[in-house]
Amino acid sequence: KKLFLRLVGQLILKKAQVPHWGPCPEPAVQPAFNLKQFLGRWFEIAKLPAQFEKGRCIETNFTLKTDNSIRVVSSEILKGELRKIEGTGVIEDLKNPAKMGISYSYVLPYSPYWILSTDYVNSALVYSCTDILRLFHVDFAWILGRTRTLPDSTIQKAMEIFAQNNIDVSRMIPSRQQGCEKSL
Repeated sequence: KKLFLRLVGQLILKKAQVPHWGPCPEPAVQPAFNLKQFLGRWFEIAKLPAQFEKGRCIETNFTLKTDNSIRVVSSEILKGELRKIEGTGVIEDLKNPAKMGISYSYVLPYSPYWILSTDYVNSALVYSCTDILRLFHVDFAWILGRTRTLPDSTIQKAMEIFAQNNIDVSRMIPSRQQGCEKSL
C-alpha cells in the first residue's frame, strides 16, 4: 500500500505542480450563473502552474453545441507555433450550473471546472480540484479576462476571493500575453 501511495504521489507531482494534503476545498461558486453570458473568448491572465500549459497567449473559447454541451477550444503559442485543443464541457447539475466539467478526450473523465466568480464582461475566476483517496488533492486555479490584461486591483481582488475559499494561490504566476497578435 505504501508503494502504491508513493507511486501515485510521484505521478501527481510530475503531472500537476500544486499538490496539497487533505481533500479538496469546497469553494462557493458564482450564484445564479448564466452560461450564455459566460460563453465566448477568455484570455488566461494568471494561473497556478500546470504541466499541460507551457506556452504563451493562452485563451479559451466557449460555444454552445446543439446538444446543450459546450464546445471548448483552448489555444496557446508554443515554440512559435499555434497549438489548439478541443474539448467538451457539460453542466453536471442544472441546479448548480457554475460547476461544469470539461474533458479534452473521449477516454478521460470530466475534470471539475468551477466558476467561482465572474462579471461576464471583464473577468472570471475558475477553480478545478481532484481528490486522491481523500489523502491529498491537486488543484488548478485561473484568473481569466475578456482582454489580455486586467488592472492590478482586479487581480488582487481575485487573489483575495481564492484565499477566502481556502485555495492556496501563493504560487500563482502571471500568464504571458505579450506579442500574441504579431507572432503568427
